[in-house]
Amino acid sequence: MSISISNSPLPASVAAVNASSNPAPPQRTQPATNHSDTVTLSQSQQVTQLYQQGQQVPQIASTLSLPVELVNSYLGITSAQ
Repeated sequence: MSISISNSPLPASVAAVNASSNPAPPQRTQPATNHSDTVTLSQSQQVTQLYQQGQQVPQIASTLSLPVELVNSYLGITSAQ
């Protein structure tokens, strides 16, 4: 018995047999939401995080639909009276 190996592509009949005898493994899908990896931040924490990322107070207020005064309060910013 002799075995030869070549770099030539497989004939179509051999490729078809290989494809049918070795089906691809089924794809594993993950659920759309994985609640174990979800962290819910309070409004105050969201404000702090956005501020630390460089957003300005008016932009944070707009993004989170909060009054500017509340954002300032969360950040400990007091307005001059």
